[in-house]
Amino acid sequence: MRSQNRTSIRTDSLLDNLRTAVVCLDEHLRVIYLNTASEMLFGVSARQCGAESFDRVLPYLADHRERLNAAIQQGAAYTERELHLCAGVGEPLTVDCTVTPFTSPDSRPALLLEFLSLERQLRISRDDQMRLQNLANREMIRGLAHEIKNPLGGLRGAAQLLQREIGSSDLVEYTTVIIREADRLQNLVDGMLGPRRPPDKQPLNIHEPLEHVRALIATDLSADVTLARDYDPSIPDILADREQLIQIFFNLVGNAVTALDRSGTIVLRTRTQRLFTIGGTQHRLVIRIDVIDTGPGIDRDLLPRIFHPMVSSRAEGSGMGLPIAQYLTHLHEGLIECESRPGQTVFSVFLPMETANE
Repeated sequence: MRSQNRTSIRTDSLLDNLRTAVVCLDEHLRVIYLNTASEMLFGVSARQCGAESFDRVLPYLADHRERLNAAIQQGAAYTERELHLCAGVGEPLTVDCTVTPFTSPDSRPALLLEFLSLERQLRISRDDQMRLQNLANREMIRGLAHEIKNPLGGLRGAAQLLQREIGSSDLVEYTTVIIREADRLQNLVDGMLGPRRPPDKQPLNIHEPLEHVRALIATDLSADVTLARDYDPSIPDILADREQLIQIFFNLVGNAVTALDRSGTIVLRTRTQRLFTIGGTQHRLVIRIDVIDTGPGIDRDLLPRIFHPMVSSRAEGSGMGLPIAQYLTHLHEGLIECESRPGQTVFSVFLPMETANE
């Protein structure tokens, strides 16, 4: 026999702890309930909804009135997979949606809408593909560097021997050019390979390397470029390689400065984020560092390839800044993401919260 002394749990309290977004509509398609996950998914407040029509409260669903009406009139449930929802000003959403008719406590027909956001799953899949692509790129670069460096060393050595043998100062000038260009190519190849040592992790505050980069770049900024900070001072010290973090942030902020073309705003922002997955591992807490610029944005066709070596939107760009930043972030078991539209580009660096106290 079950114990009669059971703890009473309110239904709305349970729903507010779900990751699934739950919305209830009455027979006139007015919103009568939103759980916390719905508020977060659609960017609305349940307190401000009242008994508003669903398409006023949730403009993402404005184009689905006809089908929702049919569901409540016919009492027919349905599910749509990978449904793309768009609102006038909000970011597009990709969700699995289940609509279930039910009878409310006052015996009137109503609808239960369940939304499972796929953005997280799509992001994890995209990030895993990016990490695999990065590893493939690193192997390709290593092979290419090996093929270049061997003949390059021979070419430089031959030029040095030739320089010793010839007596004409005019001819020495040509061998000097050969040696100088060979050294330049050697440095380029070494830059493509990036650091060959694992991170030397030491306790540090994430804002220290950010401030170092900010001070370096601020000295050369145009008067019409603003470099602002939006830091969370409560973030604890972490274990990381200071020099490698400086290189990551220097590459990202440098790209932002170039994108602005001498006019605009760059914001360095730090936050923490809970339950974030990197490379198939879910971390309880990560640090998120955003480099935000108000430039023209990255071309949509170029965006999926910006972390590939030798890919640049500028004719004078080497196309190695972002791949190196990504590689160094991966050495810290982190991740870089990019979102871009005209007027705003955000590069986000996610680092696991491996604190100095742990």
